[in-house]
Formats: sequence, structure tokens, C-alpha cells
Amino acid sequence: MRAMRTWDIFCNVVDNYGDIGIAWRLARGLAGEHGLDVRLWVDDLRAFQRIWPVVDVDAARQVCEGVTVCAWCTPFAPAEPARVVIEAFGCALPETYLEAMGDMSPPPVWINLEYLSAEPWVAAHHGLPSPHPRLPLTKYFFFPGYTPDTGGLLMEADLAERRAAFVNSGMPGFWRELGLDAPQADELRVSLFAYENPALSQLLDAWATDSCPVTCLVPEGRVIPQLAAWLGVPGLQAGEAHRRGNLALHILPFTDQDAYDRLLWACDLNFVRGEDSCVRAQWAARPLAWQAYPQADEAHWNKTNALLAHYTEGLARDAAQAVAAMWRHWNGMPAAGGLAASWAAWRAQRVAIEAHAADWCARLRRAGRLTEKLAEFAENKLK
Repeated sequence: MRAMRTWDIFCNVVDNYGDIGIAWRLARGLAGEHGLDVRLWVDDLRAFQRIWPVVDVDAARQVCEGVTVCAWCTPFAPAEPARVVIEAFGCALPETYLEAMGDMSPPPVWINLEYLSAEPWVAAHHGLPSPHPRLPLTKYFFFPGYTPDTGGLLMEADLAERRAAFVNSGMPGFWRELGLDAPQADELRVSLFAYENPALSQLLDAWATDSCPVTCLVPEGRVIPQLAAWLGVPGLQAGEAHRRGNLALHILPFTDQDAYDRLLWACDLNFVRGEDSCVRAQWAARPLAWQAYPQADEAHWNKTNALLAHYTEGLARDAAQAVAAMWRHWNGMPAAGGLAASWAAWRAQRVAIEAHAADWCARLRRAGRLTEKLAEFAENKLK
């Protein structure tokens, strides 16, 4: 019976930390909340260590948070496949492992966990089978999403309670840990986690000339060279602080997932990128501005507009327009006015946008939790 509860998750680290971040949250959730025996195969343990520092980059096998973390090496050493195999984001399984899956009777439940999208076609493709052309195996496409007819979203069962406890009593200590005083009454605190972005200098100029203080907290990452260029300094390191006009910039060390959640909970506005930080910012119940992963032919614009349509539903017209303009400028999309005008409009609608962010977080639960839906899907296929 125990063998029926074995899961393998394969993760090929492509985009820095997004892929492994999602795979790790998923593995932790399946092991911790569902009592499953989970192996997480990762081809870049150094990237993994950045988001979970206790990871030993030299260990072929180690246990973290109840998950067996395995180094995915080439050539791949023989391993008995699990009863459920998750291929994260279309990474190709090792051929020897795939052959071993084909020799099993009954075969494993094979799931391709896709990237998250709010586009309307997701629900129609969720759960579709794809028979292997040569082996007696069927792969199922599992799409996370924002509606109940998709695979739902990653969220721990106790996330809302942990966030409430932090907001109610943990924030003063958090600011002290960062070496910052409590925010002033008129101060806006913003987190900035972004890919390289041509619009960044316009946004920084808008903050520097804002009528109220803006404190921007920037975890180490790809946007640091741009910040240094804007400041006119040769480089930036974690721990540095710079001021221009009404903008104070603080560079933070790259942090683990749990500490990043606290940063999102503490800030008044979060600029996030890709998939994992975008979802965490939505669960934070704070306003956000999302930067989609840039794709050829502006394919990411469709993803941006699709999420905007969901996210701004029920938001008053002026506030919805302010959010949409900010997101579109930030993603390089055609939009009326400039980024400075978009920032002024966002500022004017801040109260409504904040209230909506809290409401949206509650509504988001209707989509369901990814770990629960995955476990239920696999259980049904194993019957």
C-alpha cells in the first residue's frame, strides 16, 4: 500500500529560480499535507540552494522537509519509478527512467505539470491525455489556473493563518531584522523583484519625484545592474542603501521562500515577476504589479491581459484602469500616457486597489489548491 503513495517530481531548472521554486513548494505540500513519499529530482542544486539554503549542493540524495531531494545527473542512474511521476513544465524525463516506467504493470500515472496561465483555453486543455507513441504509457496535461475547472493554485493549508499572525504581530520585528524603522504614516513601502525592464528608470524617476516618501526593497537579482546604472554607481551589493529625492532604495540579500512571503506581506505594493512570486503576491492580499516572463512576438502580452481581466473583475472603473495601465506599461505594452502618469493614477486609486487586493485573495480560493487537485487526480487514475 505504501508503494501506491510514492511520487517523483522532475525539475529542470531553466529560468533561474521560478521552476525550482514551484517544484519545491509542490513537493513540500504533497509530502507535508498529504503524507506522500516524494522524491524531487533536480538538475541544478545550486539554484535550489538559493531559495532553500540548507540544501547540500554536493549530496546525491538528502532529505529536506520530509522530501527526498535527488541530484538529477547525466547519465541517469537506474531508479525504480514512483507510482505517480510529475514532469514539471515539460522537462524531458531520462530515457532509462521512461523505459522503466513502460515496464511497470500497471504503469505509473504520468503528469506534465504545465505553467500557470489565466488564458481561457487552459480549462479546455486541463487533464487531457497524450499516449506515448512507443511505450504503453499515457501522459496527462495538468494546468494550474484561476478557475475551478483548472488545476488550481499552489497554496499551503495554513498560509492564511500564518499571514494573519504576521500582519497582527510580526511586522515590527520584520522591519527591525531589515534594519529599518517602522514606516512613516505617509510612506509607501514597495518590493521590487523583476526581470530586466526598459521601463524601470521611468518608474524610479516617478518614485523619486513622488510627493510622499517611497521605500523600495530590492532582493538581489537580475535587476540590480539597472538600478546601479540609474543611481550612477559602479555596482550594488546586499545591505547597501541609496536615496534620490523622495525614493530610498535598499538592496536585500537573496532570500528563501518563507522570508520572501513575509516581505510580500509587509509591503504596500509588490512588483513581482514570472509565476511563483506572482501567485505569492496574490495570496499576500496586497496590491501588485506583475511582469510576465518576456516571450518572442510579445506572446506574454496575452497572458498579461488574461490575468488583468480576472484580477480587475469587480474593481471600480478608474481603479481598474489605473491597475491595467501600470501593468501594461511595466510589460512594454501599448498604453495611453506614460509610466509617470500611470503611477499618479495608481496613487490616486490606492485605497480602492488595496481593498480589492484583499477581496481578490479571498475569491482566489475558489480555484482550489493545486496539491489537493493533483492528489485527487492521481488517486482517481490509480484506481
